[in-house]
Amino acid sequence: MAKKNNKIRMISLGGIGEIGKNMMVIESGKDLIIIDAGVMFPEDDMLGVDLVIPDTTYLVENADRIRAIFLTHGHEDHIGGVPFLLKQVNIPVYGTKLTLGLLKLKLAEHNLERSTELKEIKAGDYIKIGTFGVEFIHVNHSIPDVVALAIHTPLGVIVYCSDFKFDQTPIDGKVTDFYKLAELGRKGVLCLLSDSTNAERPGYTESERMVGETFARVFARAEGRIFIATFASNVHRLQQIVDAAVAQGRKIGVIGRSMVNVVSIAQELGYLKIPQGILLDIEQIDKLPANRVVIITTGSQGEPMSALTRIAMVEHRQLEIAKGDTVIISANPIPGNEKSVGKIINHLFKEGATVVYEPHLGIHTSGHAKQEELKLLLNLTKPKYFIPIHGEHRMLMKHAELAESTGIPKENICITEIGLVLEFDKSGLRVTDRVTSGQVFVDGLGVGDVGNIVLRDRRQLSSDGIVVVVVTINGKNGEVISGPDIVTRGFVYVRESEQLIEEARGRVRQVLMECEEQGIKEWGVLKQSMREVLFRYFYEKTKRRPMILPVIMEV
Repeated sequence: MAKKNNKIRMISLGGIGEIGKNMMVIESGKDLIIIDAGVMFPEDDMLGVDLVIPDTTYLVENADRIRAIFLTHGHEDHIGGVPFLLKQVNIPVYGTKLTLGLLKLKLAEHNLERSTELKEIKAGDYIKIGTFGVEFIHVNHSIPDVVALAIHTPLGVIVYCSDFKFDQTPIDGKVTDFYKLAELGRKGVLCLLSDSTNAERPGYTESERMVGETFARVFARAEGRIFIATFASNVHRLQQIVDAAVAQGRKIGVIGRSMVNVVSIAQELGYLKIPQGILLDIEQIDKLPANRVVIITTGSQGEPMSALTRIAMVEHRQLEIAKGDTVIISANPIPGNEKSVGKIINHLFKEGATVVYEPHLGIHTSGHAKQEELKLLLNLTKPKYFIPIHGEHRMLMKHAELAESTGIPKENICITEIGLVLEFDKSGLRVTDRVTSGQVFVDGLGVGDVGNIVLRDRRQLSSDGIVVVVVTINGKNGEVISGPDIVTRGFVYVRESEQLIEEARGRVRQVLMECEEQGIKEWGVLKQSMREVLFRYFYEKTKRRPMILPVIMEV
């Protein structure tokens, strides 16, 4: 029986009100566990940023309380941030075989593979860690080895069901463990946290097996080479591509670093079964007749440096599209990527390919549950409290409506925010605090050294360019010896705007003379005066606001 002073705290550090960088913290007494640590890919206005990860300041401050991190599955938005977290806190990592196999690739890139304690679990396992008992429940998704978590706490069971769908005919034959979910519901679930990605979509998500049937039809009709772009992590999709290729007597080539890595790991661990002699190097594939070739590639989201993009733009050093080739884009564009994907499709058509990309053709199905499946999970687990996760705000709101329709009282449904502290005790659920949270930008080798000010400068440079004004000054008397010289980049072309630049020089000379007459010699004041006069002048003449960079050289 729970004691009066028992409290459970839950804090989302990512994945609420957004798609990506999923991370949830659960606390009981002195014990703290983490569920997932993902990345989010940058939005269009995050110029130069490679990845976005959660702000883990709170975890670093409480490092001595962290008992472990539990990974639900191997997608980037759930494991991509793990190496960055492990550089700050040394904690054990629990995950299924495939999840840890994919994580090892990332840890090796960060030189963390030897210093990290990896603990393999499987669906059905139960472990005790601090005041928590953690149970792993098999669910279906677009990658194998996905688990939901039943976290046993002094106040009751918290069910954390991240990415999932209820596939009745999964490729590996392993359906969701409905029995365990129903058993938990019968015994009593304190709180359910559930995936909201498809909460706006009615009905049921189609089975992954449906995509394999489409592949079989398309492969049978194709006369030339077949290129298929899909998510590298969708191992079930890869297996169906292999099966369709074998049925049509075709050999397979794989291009794209992430695709090559996943195929290698999935084969090694037994999740992807490719008959001997079917998988060939690209050099060998290129020598075969066109009607005996299938090429699996990255680039389903139109990524600029992906293999499919380079092939479409005729920039790939080994492959190019030929008339009669069939290209299958087996993925829906992630919101924001539609334009990039459309551009690639246009180029593929121009090169003479037949492109199969329309969703209604059955070449892709989601890995996320739609409304009827979400309601089924709610009815199976019968939670006292419900918190929608993994989705933008409108998705969370729609999921909350679904929960209310299944009988959960409105006051027991909580739409939280990143950084809010939700506290359970015997009297109920409430928001009690807010911790440091937000986004950390990864740019090259830099983590967190690019912030909003740097991004603002990059946006200004990208939209209005830069003007550099150089002046040489006598260090003894402050007299201007040479200049001002003006150099522009991304603003105007100097040779075509000589009058504009010449008048700008005159404005700078004038302001420097005024400073000299007033006895002003401080460089900071001189630079600010030059910056202000040029800013006003250029805006007056062009209605643009280039970045002004004054440079003073002293002799």
